[in-house]
Amino acid sequence: MSDKTNNAPAVADALNALLADSFALYLKTKNYHWHVQGPRFRELHLLFDEQAAQIFATTDLIAERVRKNGAATLRSIGDVGRRASIRDDDSAGADAEAMIRALAGDNKTLLGQLKEVKAAAEADGDIATSGLVDGWVDETQQRIWFLEATLGY
Repeated sequence: MSDKTNNAPAVADALNALLADSFALYLKTKNYHWHVQGPRFRELHLLFDEQAAQIFATTDLIAERVRKNGAATLRSIGDVGRRASIRDDDSAGADAEAMIRALAGDNKTLLGQLKEVKAAAEADGDIATSGLVDGWVDETQQRIWFLEATLGY
């Protein structure tokens, strides 16, 4: 007899929301990497690229956890757009400080998504997902720390 609470659909839903926000944050971070300007260009260009790569590296793992929970995962950019809570930045002239502030806030949003996944996984007894989330939380907290330290607070 399983000790699972049959919360797998909630785990998959939380993971899909996390996946959508991860893709949205990846693209926004990469956008800022491509468009940052000013006296801190090199520092921020490299920081944004490093953070984008870290975020992108989680996407396949997240999607595979959805599939391992017996559910379908995201299928298109439209699906990402419908599910993501992190909003695009289509502005042509965001300054470097605004970019850093936006990414710090968006990483905090992602951190909230991670906590929702963790809660759903623990309610389901899904220790594999719960364990993976711990590492993703640490990475997200580090990104927030770096961004906020770059702003001087």
